[in-house]
Amino acid sequence: MTGEKIKSLLQKQREYFKSGKTLPVKFRIQQLKLLYSAVKKYEKEINEALRADLGKSYYESFMCESGLVLTEISYMIKHTKSFAKRKTVKTPLAQFHSHSYKVPAPYGNVLIMSPWNYPFLLTIDPLVDAISAGNTVIIKPSAYSPATSRIVEKIIGECFEPEYVAVVTGGRAENSALLEQKFDFVFFTGSQAVGKEVLRHTAEHLTPAVLELGGKSPCIVDSSANIKLSAKRIVFGKYLNCGQTCVAPDYILCEKSIKDEFVKEVIKQIKLQFGENPLENENYGKIINEKHFNRLLGLIDKTKVVAGGECNPHTNQIAPTVMDNVAYTDPVMAQEIFGPIMPILTFEDLDTVIDELKAKEKPLALYIFSSNKRNIERVTKELSYGGGCINDVIIHLATSEMGFGGVGESGMGSYHGKDGFDAFSHYKSIVDKKTWLDLPMRYQPYKSKLYEKLLHLFLR
Repeated sequence: MTGEKIKSLLQKQREYFKSGKTLPVKFRIQQLKLLYSAVKKYEKEINEALRADLGKSYYESFMCESGLVLTEISYMIKHTKSFAKRKTVKTPLAQFHSHSYKVPAPYGNVLIMSPWNYPFLLTIDPLVDAISAGNTVIIKPSAYSPATSRIVEKIIGECFEPEYVAVVTGGRAENSALLEQKFDFVFFTGSQAVGKEVLRHTAEHLTPAVLELGGKSPCIVDSSANIKLSAKRIVFGKYLNCGQTCVAPDYILCEKSIKDEFVKEVIKQIKLQFGENPLENENYGKIINEKHFNRLLGLIDKTKVVAGGECNPHTNQIAPTVMDNVAYTDPVMAQEIFGPIMPILTFEDLDTVIDELKAKEKPLALYIFSSNKRNIERVTKELSYGGGCINDVIIHLATSEMGFGGVGESGMGSYHGKDGFDAFSHYKSIVDKKTWLDLPMRYQPYKSKLYEKLLHLFLR
């Protein structure tokens, strides 16, 4: 789509929003119900698209994408009415007699830019929250997942008029053209590098934005952990979607005294979950494209590989790989991995681990496997990160009851459920002042000592 067509589309959405059609809560809920029905209707095609783009099994596609979308839609259908109500707040005595309240209002015209790794979930989930809050939306899916982009475009076209919700496909030219426009709000999920570009463009228009980025999310395993269960859950989370998950445990920090046992259990769990030859497992996915496939191969140090390392360049597949005795100076630790490579580093002193993590960029997620309450409390209280789990991985994002988002280098803002409604809303603070009484204390001339005493009393 050309820049002029994008500009024209946005103008139509501006006019549609100004008409007030998106404001009634009843309308918003109706649109969410339409979307729910369409996702159910095209569930098979969604799964087929995800298999084409990422090699995902139907089970994984439902568990991690379409199923979570249906859950979010259901949640917002149930709660949008209450979320959209104005909230009465306490009025100070100095404003007697008044009624003070906050009322959520949609930002207006929203741009949602989604990534390729969970191309259905991370496109439709924020859309659901934006619709619930009463906005119009232009969606820009990733060019790297074309099959999913097509089914998203089909669903959106069937459910909504383009002046309300529209999809713009394409690559960098379309991304640039969209970011040149003045939206009322921008929601971006992707890499830190692109996130910085998005923020530069939104700054030009003073447009608020939510950035869902990534980073190297650490996973701590101390000597008190249940090693078998820890390995089982970490293997699941690390190699889900071939490691192409923004909240996957990027690397493992394992206490030295249990490291060998942990490594053995990880290798055992890889075989149990993916088979003796994962590259022949029809439910094991693939790397999104050749560029990322070659990048990941460049991060594997064969001298440190203790499991996996095999690849198939014809299918862009890399077997679940474990690297032992890794140091922070190794290439695999220089960037977010975003692939099926598990580096294992060791530690002897948790204090040192905490100090080292405090000095690093704030990750999107952090995980600790432990039964030591003191260690758990220190990690969860002293370290800054987007969110995480204790004795599990990834599952903290699979709920509409908690916001999901990053902090610092891993992003800003959050969404899901109420947090998602709030992300796409501006809360107006309003004082409804009554006219039958007008206290004279605030008006000049300021001469009366009585007024001064009363003013101090009222402002306490």
